Amino acid sequence: MAKDLNGPNAGGHHPGDIVAVGVRPAGGGRIALVEPPKPGEPTMRWLSHAHSIDEIEKELNRIWAQPDLVVGTEDERPFRHVAARTSVMNLVVIARQPEVGERTAETIQRLTGRHPSRTLIVLSADPDGPPWLEARIQAHCVLPREDAPETCTEMIFLTAGGETGRHLTALVEPLLVHDLPVTVWWPGEPPLDREPARELLEVTDRLVVDASSWSGDGLARLHQLAALYEAFDRLSIRDFALVRQSRWREAIASVFDLPEFLPFLASIKRISVTYGTHDEVGLPGSTNVVKPLYHVAWLASRLGMRVTSPLAHVDARRPGTPVRLRPGEKPPMDRGLAGKLRGASGEVTVVMRPVASAMPPGTTLRVEILAERRGSELRTDVTAEAENVHVHTWLDGVQAIDRTFKAPRRGDVDLLGEALETGGRDPLAVETIRKAAELIGHHHVD
Repeated sequence: MAKDLNGPNAGGHHPGDIVAVGVRPAGGGRIALVEPPKPGEPTMRWLSHAHSIDEIEKELNRIWAQPDLVVGTEDERPFRHVAARTSVMNLVVIARQPEVGERTAETIQRLTGRHPSRTLIVLSADPDGPPWLEARIQAHCVLPREDAPETCTEMIFLTAGGETGRHLTALVEPLLVHDLPVTVWWPGEPPLDREPARELLEVTDRLVVDASSWSGDGLARLHQLAALYEAFDRLSIRDFALVRQSRWREAIASVFDLPEFLPFLASIKRISVTYGTHDEVGLPGSTNVVKPLYHVAWLASRLGMRVTSPLAHVDARRPGTPVRLRPGEKPPMDRGLAGKLRGASGEVTVVMRPVASAMPPGTTLRVEILAERRGSELRTDVTAEAENVHVHTWLDGVQAIDRTFKAPRRGDVDLLGEALETGGRDPLAVETIRKAAELIGHHHVD
């Protein structure tokens, strides 16, 4: 049985609660603040519960049925009126687990004034039991500045059990604000090949995922992700794993923006990506390799390269095959994946290799690009850390570039905010994800 989502979390608060000084009726409803709100700080104005879709809709209507709803009083006079709801989109989060729901709610609340939305956070409990539904309805408001009306949005936590939890579209669609775009954020592993997920995507404009968090090597599900472009004409896909790499892409592009190095783009011979693993042996399939793959796919798609040999394991061992060692012998590290591309000037070798590292598994450690043109060799080496990206380039063995760019890693708040701001299909994402699927081929998805 899943954790009771109406109970407090480890911090003593409900998932999604904004801690504010105020009082509310025992039966749930409007929260009257004792002190004026502070600009830029979201506060919870409403909290109530429901057990059916009809009850949820009634509670939503109750929130906004009072046009003169006031925050509180100061010297016996109202000190601020709450503005009407200002949703510009529907945001649906398929959280499933309570802890994921808590984390995503906190991220969304930090965007309250920036991206007002009706947010539905869907969780599951007791999937094999009888059908049931519990909902917690909240309204959150933020004061942009002292002389401005408040921006208020709704957040609905839906905990569904039994058959109810298996029919996502029937659960979500009645609660959407019609005529507003629908973004589905699926922070876990979306079952993209199953009917409930595909039914939900029929009413979705934008899908937000993080492929670098998927189990195993992530390749089979990434192949499914790319196939969604053909199945759903209007669907836009935003993958945090790809967006996070923008600082790497900018650093690489900066090398070939230089006139003396631009011609080498057509003469790339090798692309090598090193990534971290916690597996002492680095067996195939043990580490998610989506991020390293995206580096290769981006370069290949930008330069019009085609895949001639999809990625395959360099090591002849199959996943799960035991390694026979002599007494005291250390297991050899897996040699990773290799493939072939064809560029403007011929064949391009691709190598993705694991290295034991304390960094999170699958983290890109290094991108190396080797190009040869008219007897000259250009080698570019890019690395990154929390705040910086480093670029080193050698022309015929002589260092030509040694740069450090200030480019901090972005967290989920910034990534989600950017995803919500981006309308329509991003050509870079479409081409990179499709090229990644070509590089995966069918060997990894059988």
